[in-house]
Amino acid sequence: MGDGHFDDGDLIRAVGREGVLIAAGGAASLLQTAHPKIAQGVYDHSYTAQDPLGRLRGTMQWVYAVEFGTREEAERLSSVVRRMHDGVTGEDYRADDPELQVWVAATLFATSVHAYRLIFRELTREELETFYEQNKVFATILGCPYEMMPASYEDFRDYYARTLASLRINDASRAIAHQVLHPRLPGGRLNEPALAAIRLLTVGLMPDPIRRQYGWRWDRARRARFDLLVRSLRLVYPRLPLPIRTLPRDYYLYELRRRLARASNRPAAASTA
Repeated sequence: MGDGHFDDGDLIRAVGREGVLIAAGGAASLLQTAHPKIAQGVYDHSYTAQDPLGRLRGTMQWVYAVEFGTREEAERLSSVVRRMHDGVTGEDYRADDPELQVWVAATLFATSVHAYRLIFRELTREELETFYEQNKVFATILGCPYEMMPASYEDFRDYYARTLASLRINDASRAIAHQVLHPRLPGGRLNEPALAAIRLLTVGLMPDPIRRQYGWRWDRARRARFDLLVRSLRLVYPRLPLPIRTLPRDYYLYELRRRLARASNRPAAASTA
C-alpha cells in the first residue's frame, strides 16, 4: 500500500486517470443539481457562472487529490471543501447533509461507469462491486458516515433508480444547466465546437427521465450524432499514448502541489523574516 487512499492497481485509478472523463463531468454535475436542494445551494453560493474554469479546476484538483494524491493531500483539500460547505446553507438545505453527499458520490460513480463503458469496455460485476466500494470515498472523506452509503453495488442500483424516479428539477436546476452548458469562456465563439461536443455528451449520458425534465431534445438525429461521437472516441482515444490521456490529471495535480507547497512555505518564510 502506498501513502494514498489507493494504489496504482486499483480500479478507481485505472478509470479516473482518463482525461476524457472530464468531458462527462457535465452530466454528473447536472445530475447532482437535478436534486432541488443541491440545485438551490449551488445557485445561491457557487461561482460557476463567474469563473467556470476556476470551478472546474477546483473540482478536478479535489477529485484527483482523493484518487491519486497522498492521504495528507486528500485530507488537506477535503478539509477546504468541508469548510466551504459549512457556509452553504439555506432555508431547506445544507451542503454537509449526508443524504446530499450520498447523491453527489452516486452521480460521480454512475457517470464515470457509463462513460468508461462507452469508450473502453464493459466492467464485470466483480469490477463494478469493487469500483463502487472505492467510490464511497467521495462521500466519506467529506464527513458522510460510511453506513449512509448503499452497502453493495446491488443496493446502489436500487437507491439510484429510486432517487432518479423521485427527482423533480426546479428553476435553479435549469439556470445552472444553462451556466454549465453555455459557459462564458476566454475566446468566445472559438470554443463553440468543443462546447457543442460536450453538450452532446452531457445530453446523451443523462438518464432519460432527467433529460426529459430538462427539456433537452433527444430525437433520432441527435442520438445518431451522439453515437457517431462515441464511436469516434472509442476508435481514437484508447489508442492515444497514456501520457496524453493522463495529461489533465498530471497538470491539475502539479498545479495543486505547487499551490500547497507555497501555502506550506509561507509561515516559515514569515517566521525567519
